[in-house]
Order: sequence, then C-alpha cells, then structure tokens
Amino acid sequence: MEPLNRLLSVFALTALFAASATWAATMGPHTSSMFQGPKANTGTVSHSVENGKSILRVSSDFKVPDTPAPTWRVVDSTGAIYTLDAFKIKGGEKREVEVPAYVKDIAKVQVYCAWAQVVLGEASFSMPVQ
Repeated sequence: MEPLNRLLSVFALTALFAASATWAATMGPHTSSMFQGPKANTGTVSHSVENGKSILRVSSDFKVPDTPAPTWRVVDSTGAIYTLDAFKIKGGEKREVEVPAYVKDIAKVQVYCAWAQVVLGEASFSMPVQ
C-alpha cells in the first residue's frame, strides 16, 4: 500500500506543477521582442489577461508610425492573420487593444498599414500567448 500512496503523491505533485505552469503561461503578462520594420521599429508589446479579456498594449517608447492607416494585426501560431483596430483614432492613439476570443493564440503582433497594405513592423513573443 505504501508504494501506491507514494506514487499517488508524486502524481498529485506533478499535476500541481503542470497546472501552475499552465496558469502562469496564460495569465501573467508577457512582453514581445522589439518591433522591427521600416516604419515601426521602437518599443515592444505586452500581453495580459484582465477581467477575462486578452489585452495587447504597446510600451511607452513605441511610436505609432506617421502613415495613413496604421492598424493592429496579430498572427497566430499557425500563421493565420487577424486585423484588429486602427492605432490612430479620433482625438489620439489606441495604444491597447482587446484581442477577440476567436484568436486562439498570438505569436506575433504587426503594425500594418491598411491603406498601403504593407507591414510596417513586427514584434514576436518567445512562445505564443493565449
């Protein structure tokens, strides 16, 4: 009976560590690499979950490109692209965006010029975030 109890204890401890790692990977804030591109090449983007919502937020040193229509765009781990909101809004800049629930994960964040249909810069996460 003793070996069975020990085995169950080890299994329970392993499950606890796995659950903790999964929770930390999905709940904690994550920061991308620096943006790199012809027009968007400053700052980073962070991802967090707030009140059950997936939020992307650019760092304070990020400069929104001075182009006609800079737009938030995300790429998931399978390469699917999702165009989100414009960076420039009436009266200012949209420096954070809520990621829709249908986006399964985020591998990269792009600054996309919707007018010229070109990627202005891109930042990657070391591992896709959810």
